[in-house]
Amino acid sequence: MLNLIGVIIAFVLIIYLIRKKFNFGFSLLFGSFIVGIFSLVEIAPIKIAKAIVEATFYSYKDEAINTVTLELAILLILIYVLAKCMQETNAIKKLIDSLRTFFNKGGTLGIIPAIYGLMPVPGGALFSAPLIDKEGEKYKLNKDQKNFLNVWFRHIWFPIFPISMAMITICSNEFSDIDIYNLIIADFPAFLTFIIIGIVFIKLFINKNEKPVITMKKNYGGLLYLLPPTIPILLYITLYLIGIPNLKDYQIKIFIIGVLISIIVLYYLIKISLEKYASIIKRSLSFNLALIIFGIMIFREMIEVSQANIIIAEMISRLPFPSILIIILIPLILGVVTGYNLGAILLSYFLVEPFFKFTNINIIGLTSIIFISSLVGYLISPIHLCNVVSSDHLKTDTTRMYKMYIPAIIILLIIHTSFIVIVYS
Repeated sequence: MLNLIGVIIAFVLIIYLIRKKFNFGFSLLFGSFIVGIFSLVEIAPIKIAKAIVEATFYSYKDEAINTVTLELAILLILIYVLAKCMQETNAIKKLIDSLRTFFNKGGTLGIIPAIYGLMPVPGGALFSAPLIDKEGEKYKLNKDQKNFLNVWFRHIWFPIFPISMAMITICSNEFSDIDIYNLIIADFPAFLTFIIIGIVFIKLFINKNEKPVITMKKNYGGLLYLLPPTIPILLYITLYLIGIPNLKDYQIKIFIIGVLISIIVLYYLIKISLEKYASIIKRSLSFNLALIIFGIMIFREMIEVSQANIIIAEMISRLPFPSILIIILIPLILGVVTGYNLGAILLSYFLVEPFFKFTNINIIGLTSIIFISSLVGYLISPIHLCNVVSSDHLKTDTTRMYKMYIPAIIILLIIHTSFIVIVYS
């Protein structure tokens, strides 16, 4: 039982450190250390050392070098670099200015944060908050309504965005081992529901106020900046259509290449000096992001080696709840508590995996449930960075959005789970 106590202490420490704004990667490493120390009664020290090696660069099962963790770390760094390059070169602003040509009657209230959502930068809602604040004034929206729309629409792409780290990682062979586009298909009803719910709220907010007459100057030039964030997706789809064998085994490498191409293409689109562009890239490099990936992988491996997850699963299985409800609730709760989507998904996966066999749902459907449940938990978390920075800019409080958040996520979860049960059982 000491191994279970170690896991509980590790989780409490990780959550505490995250709330104190401590680096998430270091938090996970500390948690891994505690799990390892408390497991020494149950397992030999050599197993702990092997777990760290297994999580980082070598697979004892396959007797071969394992580069998945390193690839994920590189990809996360590159995605962040692309996001910062688009933001600092005003590519995002130019894109939004062009999209205003096509969206009116309040549509810009959704499209502005949605475009920024294509760039998965932590706390990215802060970039769109000033624009939503200004746009919302045209429709006489209050600060809580602006805040909700800013955060909600920023995250609408998450269910289907194949270059998000959460999606890439959960589909890797270290976790569900499914093709990323199978997960996107399973998530698609949630994506549509996400959009519909957002549109309904826009209509509700605007109908309470007088609609302004807004004339938009036509501007199409900025649409070119849709290309960089979509290149990795188009590359993968192209290779899929060509019929590359075992494409799933190379999907992380393909996205790395795709993002590198995107960074190069963006340079030629924005037409600035190479020296200035290189300076932006250099400032954007964040190795703390790589540490997060290594921390997650080590913590996950340490939990499995300690066998605490088996004890936890046995304890939870005695609760008077159906397995499907447990598979929904644990990722959701961890999403709320950690305020970190990737962390919530990966920390919850090993906890709910033992319950898969008690459902009639296949691995694609179960992975989709975990993904969406952790997403909505993360979305409404009071320590979710987007909630924090958006609320701060708009001079309001995250808790004031719960009257909108709660009914929205309940509807989303009911529709999504119903779809999964019907189609993937």
